[in-house]
Amino acid sequence: MSDVLSQNEIDNLLSDMSSGALDVDEILSSKSIKGEITNYDFRRPNRISKNQVRTLQNIHESFAEVFGYYLVSKLQTVVSISITSVDQLFYSEFILSVSNPSCLYVFDIEGTDGSGILEISPQLALTIMERLLGGNNEAQEKTRSITPIEQAVIRGIIEHAFSDLRNAWKTVADLNFKFSRLEMEADFVQVAPASEIVVVISFDVNIGTQTFLMNICFPTFALEEILAQLNRQQVTSSAVKQSDKKMKENMKMISHHMENTFMPVFAELGKTKVTVKELLEFKKGDVIKLEKRINEEIEVIIGARRKLAARPGTVEGKKAVRIIRPLTDEDLVDMDLQHKEEN
Repeated sequence: MSDVLSQNEIDNLLSDMSSGALDVDEILSSKSIKGEITNYDFRRPNRISKNQVRTLQNIHESFAEVFGYYLVSKLQTVVSISITSVDQLFYSEFILSVSNPSCLYVFDIEGTDGSGILEISPQLALTIMERLLGGNNEAQEKTRSITPIEQAVIRGIIEHAFSDLRNAWKTVADLNFKFSRLEMEADFVQVAPASEIVVVISFDVNIGTQTFLMNICFPTFALEEILAQLNRQQVTSSAVKQSDKKMKENMKMISHHMENTFMPVFAELGKTKVTVKELLEFKKGDVIKLEKRINEEIEVIIGARRKLAARPGTVEGKKAVRIIRPLTDEDLVDMDLQHKEEN
């Protein structure tokens, strides 16, 4: 405790302040610089440290990458998943932020006394279902609840997500996330008291040109013992190794699917131009002169791209082409220039 000022010292202090010899603002500012003062909100205590938050982010970045590769192989389109935030909220705040209707997949965290929530937007669920059934990427115009049949279709995707989540957490602890039930309304989900702090990991799921929301909610009381033992460096290195292994497995799966994918292939004998009058006057037996000479190579088009040079012929009485070589960029440029000059 500081010493008590005498009356003379108090008088001298007041006198200096009145004369301007002593600047009160300067004293206060110097004290604020010397002392490290940080704001703390007692209404929202931080149950998880910054290092533990970074560790959670590393774990779920690994999950997002692996689960994204899985969706690519299942939906046969471009998919990417990225973490947008790792927040600590009251459970009541998380429930209020959930849209209605929503898809709340409650899962048990085996090895602990708690349960978690995987929240995906109805638009994401409907888009996944649409792609699985051979549709396009167009989002539903109106938000609606998914039907029991649609729930059964998406169930396999959700269970695989829990499997990838379990593998991501293996770098920290041997936790098993087991699907419990699906709820459409947040009021029917109670995995923690309203005043309990929960960790919410938010993701952006990009499918084609569309972006959807996905959240994972963990009650802090279910992870306290595990988070206390975390070593961020070990988690990071292990997560990278596991991510690389899973990436190779998914790339192998994608390659396997691509090998069995059918693509249209056709050979273009040549091109020409005719007037509408000439077209109307065509009759059986007329000969159409093409721009290609009979001894020139023709193009083989795969999909919508010119890929190969070939020569026409027949095999066992059927029309065929013999592949000569792959077309280079220089070939394509020369062909385009020649076509422009002729026109």
